[in-house]
Amino acid sequence: MIHYSILPLEAVMDNMEAVEQSQTVEIAINGVTMQVQPMNGHQAMIVRLLSCNPQDFLNPQYAPGRMIEFQPVLQG
Repeated sequence: MIHYSILPLEAVMDNMEAVEQSQTVEIAINGVTMQVQPMNGHQAMIVRLLSCNPQDFLNPQYAPGRMIEFQPVLQG
């Protein structure tokens, strides 16, 4: 990604560590892989889609910021 800005690089990247440290999880719903931020035991907010299918980005059900319900599965 290329970012053009008149601001110095330090000012642009100042808050990037806080964003990366936020607790996000990758999940797949109906075959669509997405990154979500868990809100409570069964709800999460979509942060971004990780899908390669352009049609998934046009589906309003998967819009970033939307709350979804899911059942977490423990991997053992």
